[in-house]
This record gives sequence, structure tokens and C-alpha cells, in this order.
Amino acid sequence: MKKITPVLIVESIEDCLPFWVERFGFTTTVEFPVGDRLGFVILNHGPVEVMLQSRASVAEDAPALAREAYRSALYIEVADLAPIVRAAQGLEIVVPERTTFYGAREIGVRDPASNVISFAYFAAQA
Repeated sequence: MKKITPVLIVESIEDCLPFWVERFGFTTTVEFPVGDRLGFVILNHGPVEVMLQSRASVAEDAPALAREAYRSALYIEVADLAPIVRAAQGLEIVVPERTTFYGAREIGVRDPASNVISFAYFAAQA
């Protein structure tokens, strides 16, 4: 195996892009429309990649999967937690900033599609 990339199924990619791009600095590298909306995007931030696929796109691609409920949790290691904490202001904080028993400084937020995105900084690895 070489790589794993999460694909988050969302109602509206357009509603989710400000969360990823404007708040957390991801870049959209691929956009695929479905009708007059985005059906699929690939987002990158350095070596971190996330894909978003709309429920409408899933319905076209694999109809049986479109009826399923999707909620995911992502755990993203970062080089510095401070800019993440600033970017998270105004979002629903589901895990307040904390230090864990395994040595990470973390914060967890909910994205517009109700997925939980946790960011972690490990000082020993910085």
C-alpha cells in the first residue's frame, strides 16, 4: 500500500469549501461538476489530501451507496496548532483544545457536513 485518502460524502461541496480552503489553507487541485454543482473535488495541503464527493455524485456513480448515512472523523497531524486554533474560531468545537495522555495538543471541530476533524500537534516530533 502506498497512500490513503479519505473521501467525505457531503450534501454540498460548495458549502464545505470555505471550511477547508479559507479556514485551513487547503488548495483545490481537482474539480468535477455534476450538473450545475460540484460533484467531486480533491483538496491538498502539503502531503495531506482530502476528497469531497457530493451525495448527488455518489447517486450517479453508485446509486445503492447514496442512501447510506455518512459521518467520518479525521485525525490530522499538524506542525503548529496555533494557526489551527485561530482558524477554528466560530466553528463548532467538539473537542476543546487539550493535551492528551499520549502527548498531543489537540482540537476537534465539526465541518459543515457534520464530520469531526481533529488536529493534533506533537511537540516531541516538531
